[in-house]
Amino acid sequence: MLPSQRALFDIPADVAYLNAAGWSPLPRQTQEAARAAVARKGQPWKLGADFADTQHERARAAAAALIGADAHDVALVSSVGYGVAIAGKVLSIAPGSRVLVLENDHTSPVLEWMGRAQAQGFTVEAVAQPADADWTSAVLEAIERPGAPPVSLASISSIHWSDGGLLDVYKIGGALRRHGAALLLDATHSVGVIATDVKVLDPDFLIFPTYKWVLGPYGRAFVYVARRHQDGVPLEQTSFGRRDVKAENPVYFADTRYLPDARRFDMGERDHFISMEMAAIGMEMMASWGTQAVSDRLTSLTRRISQRLTGPDVRVAEARFRAPHILSLRFPGDRLGNLIAALAGEQIYVASRLGRMRVSPHVYNDEADVDRFVAAVTGALTGALAK
Repeated sequence: MLPSQRALFDIPADVAYLNAAGWSPLPRQTQEAARAAVARKGQPWKLGADFADTQHERARAAAAALIGADAHDVALVSSVGYGVAIAGKVLSIAPGSRVLVLENDHTSPVLEWMGRAQAQGFTVEAVAQPADADWTSAVLEAIERPGAPPVSLASISSIHWSDGGLLDVYKIGGALRRHGAALLLDATHSVGVIATDVKVLDPDFLIFPTYKWVLGPYGRAFVYVARRHQDGVPLEQTSFGRRDVKAENPVYFADTRYLPDARRFDMGERDHFISMEMAAIGMEMMASWGTQAVSDRLTSLTRRISQRLTGPDVRVAEARFRAPHILSLRFPGDRLGNLIAALAGEQIYVASRLGRMRVSPHVYNDEADVDRFVAAVTGALTGALAK
């Protein structure tokens, strides 16, 4: 099994950071690259002519490798919301049809369609958060519901951010294709940990940022655009999105046709001297370990927690319905707020999400972190019950 990678991170021994689903720490190597990049931006005359393109393509290739894509099918963007906005501009949603989203899903795959629904004449249907945590069945039932308007699109997360519910996106994608519907995936919480192959899955769009599970900075994200949509008009009109608009040319607008691949969708001001290399390093680290090794490692940690925190005072979803790296713990009464604060006082960091405690370890965590967490929660609950 992949051992803990704690030595690669600047995490003190007395800190148990169990909130990768919020944001991950940067590896030491990434921090050093950032410092060098800041110095590089301080003296930009030293940059080679091919420096920016080399960084772009390194990051694009690293992102593509994590999802089984070809690099020319991946665009460099700033956020998941930016990627969804591209889809909103490219996709044609039929009037009278439905766009499926998940109840309480993050804003990015939801608000774009809510903002467009009235003007374009479609409805946005939120699939209710299932009591048994079986998101896959809930989405499939919504797709197949007799008498309902046709589905044009499912714009969903591959893992629900609040409860760690794992969706079988391959089953869902197959059902959508049978109905002639499109699939947009916010893969924020799955890429790098859950094996993803867009050539098998065939989503219309798949988007992920770097600041959580792939150990990168804010402001960097990547969008896979299926080739059937690569003739669309991008959000921004840029020189590098065209075939030959270059300052070095004797004629600036030599060829204003769009590039023939997903690079046309790259965001403006993509030349990030600082964060582009940082993003590439984290993704390359994740690829070097492999999704199966990472998933197995994190499964062992979350299983250790779920097996030791059992009983009437803690409720956890069945393992078959949850992601291997995110646990959602429900406690009776109003104990959650005090419990989160008490844990932070012991330098154990988790998150409160929609009335539950979200615990999300990563490769820098070890069994000692987990055992400290379990002991602290058990002690807090025992003390509360004794009062």
